[in-house]
Amino acid sequence: MPRFPHPSIASAAIATLLASSFQVTAESAQAQAIRGIDNGNIAATTRDLSYADIASMADAAEVVMRAQVRKVSRLKPEQAPGLAPGMARVVVEARTQTVLAGPALGESVRYLADIPLDAKGKLPKLSKTIVLLFARTVPGRPGELSLVDGGAQLPWNGQIEARTRAILTEMLSPEAPPRIKGVREVLYVPGNLVGEGETQVFLQTENNAPVSLSVVRRPGMEKTWGVSFSEIVDQAARPPERDTLTWYRLACFLPASMPPGASLSGSAGQVRAAAMDYDFVVKSLGECTRTRPAVQR
Repeated sequence: MPRFPHPSIASAAIATLLASSFQVTAESAQAQAIRGIDNGNIAATTRDLSYADIASMADAAEVVMRAQVRKVSRLKPEQAPGLAPGMARVVVEARTQTVLAGPALGESVRYLADIPLDAKGKLPKLSKTIVLLFARTVPGRPGELSLVDGGAQLPWNGQIEARTRAILTEMLSPEAPPRIKGVREVLYVPGNLVGEGETQVFLQTENNAPVSLSVVRRPGMEKTWGVSFSEIVDQAARPPERDTLTWYRLACFLPASMPPGASLSGSAGQVRAAAMDYDFVVKSLGECTRTRPAVQR
């Protein structure tokens, strides 16, 4: 998916199509009942979206909301740089229904979105459909949003909203795990017995909060590992469950292998042991499954 235009470009495109005296309805859109509208024609289906897909959009969004499309205006090709074949870039006017996360918004919002054309190359009918939006506000332009990418307008259904709410609850928690930037250092400490040892992996985070991984080896037993969010490495720490925010932060952002030079261990054997333990953690986390490109924050 092409990188979506900068908010200033998006605002200019919207301004060329929408009058400055945009009228808002006096009726509260949030009070409207959600009806079983078939949203299957809007963008890609939400059925196959992975945890990482939704988390990536939510993590980059200032606003996550449910809205009902009121009007769609298609941009000319010269107004849609980087648009993929088979897609149309449109200006959408929508009625706010519920803000799941972010600042309070008015009854109406406007934004750009990339929509797949139908088999005949025409824009599908979008009016009155209900959508879930992942967006940012546009400074100085009340009521205008910039989607985190061109496809961040999703067909709404109860399941996708419930999954999104659960992810937002994790992200907005005071105990939310920090974003991982990389591996700071790795240390392997051999034990007193043959086959005994521990690898400690110290991670670099966006807010400099402590995050460490520990892999414990004991003779005659399987390796165990866990993640800790304190200055003290906790040997009792446990791995995160799949499709949780902690799992996402690790599985989707740890390097695939231990970075060269990260190990502080002395001998070549200890460095190899540290690298093997790091690989063990990565394999235990499993693949960061995505069905769409990750959103750039």
